[in-house]
Amino acid sequence: MNMMEIAVTKRHHLGALKARERWKPAEIVFWLALVAVYFVFPTSLVFASQILITGLFALSLDLILGYAGIITLGHAAFFGIGAYTVGLLARHGWHEPLSALAVAGMVAGLAGYLTSFIVLRGNDLTRLMSTLGIGLLLYEAANRATDITGGVDGMQGVEIGELFGLFRFDMYGKSAYLYVLGVAFLLSAFTRALMHSPYGLSMRSIRENRTRAQAIGIPAGARLTNIYTFAAVIAGVAGALLTQTTQFVGIDVLGFQRSADLLIMLIIGGTATLYGGFIGAAAFLLVQDQLSNLDPRYWLFWLGILLIAITLYLPGGLLGALGRVSAAVARKRRGEDA
Repeated sequence: MNMMEIAVTKRHHLGALKARERWKPAEIVFWLALVAVYFVFPTSLVFASQILITGLFALSLDLILGYAGIITLGHAAFFGIGAYTVGLLARHGWHEPLSALAVAGMVAGLAGYLTSFIVLRGNDLTRLMSTLGIGLLLYEAANRATDITGGVDGMQGVEIGELFGLFRFDMYGKSAYLYVLGVAFLLSAFTRALMHSPYGLSMRSIRENRTRAQAIGIPAGARLTNIYTFAAVIAGVAGALLTQTTQFVGIDVLGFQRSADLLIMLIIGGTATLYGGFIGAAAFLLVQDQLSNLDPRYWLFWLGILLIAITLYLPGGLLGALGRVSAAVARKRRGEDA
């Protein structure tokens, strides 16, 4: 290959990279729709905030499962660490929300970095068991440390100060929703830029074939540690947001059920899509709310049927189905134009 061909190839790759980095109309509509929720559903902002927090949490799992191929059953550990960090800070006089949010993210990130040396060793089964074990250990530690965490009764007396010294977190959730939306957008935009960069492409290479990725010079071990730590930071921020908007910390933030539900949400929405976590969280929580109202005793039965149907007939989740539909429509239009 001569110099001219190399230059053309580089320009082609740069052009493809810039095309991936451009925001698509559907992405812009997605975030504008979330802004519209504030005005269209003013009485449901507390529930909408919970959906956004859960979606951000699911985004963190998408990074390590969808992009890095790391299977985990204990991701709620970092969510709980972030939640308890903010709660403990508030009980000791640190009520300012933004700085506490940053501290919670850093503490969860540190926990992610330290546990990555255990989790990232071995095969998928080893990772499943190690992450499950870490989650169970933290849950039991929080359950026993009743003087610090409140145990099964939860942490009481969590008071969060006003945002920017002006906006109070009230029972209607107006300030909380805009706060959560702002944090979710900033972290999602940063994550999007990261995953559309050469770094994100290297993560896909590691997921597809780690041996081949290492052969072409990608430091797989370091990249996996980095993404695992970053995912822990986002999960910790999501947990901190939950504490700040509800001003309460329950021990369930460390529970296995939260990790399991999160995995279900991501499968429903679609992995390695960045938005699948948000879509899956919204679908799961809305369906859960409706089914529990219709049939409080057996709603899990109907939810199970729905999950089986999605797994069998919608591979790639809801976003995967939407992608196939849009591709089919585009092919039909091209055929008509021809």
